[in-house]
Amino acid sequence: MNRIKFVAVMFFALPLLMLTVLKTVPTKAALLTAEDPAVTYKAKCAMCHSPKAEKKFDATKPDAQLVESIMKGVKAATPPNMPAYEGKITPEDAQALVTYMKSLKTAAN
Repeated sequence: MNRIKFVAVMFFALPLLMLTVLKTVPTKAALLTAEDPAVTYKAKCAMCHSPKAEKKFDATKPDAQLVESIMKGVKAATPPNMPAYEGKITPEDAQALVTYMKSLKTAAN
């Protein structure tokens, strides 16, 4: 009987413990507001722009235009479209991303 109680407690206590542990893991929103633009870039940008910002990123455009693209999004001629991140990150974070992406592109050349 004690073994059955132990198993029953483990089936209920273990999931509760896991929920508590998982709540301390950074959420997607936390990744978007990370102070380190490298974290945000790897989590949200690299899949489309490549690890070295080689795809769909024109480093010759003015920073203000690139920041606006991040904030407002861009409808591409062919999918995928650039999603809008307004309300998810600040313009300062977007500027940090632009600077980071330009540094990646410069390092790749």
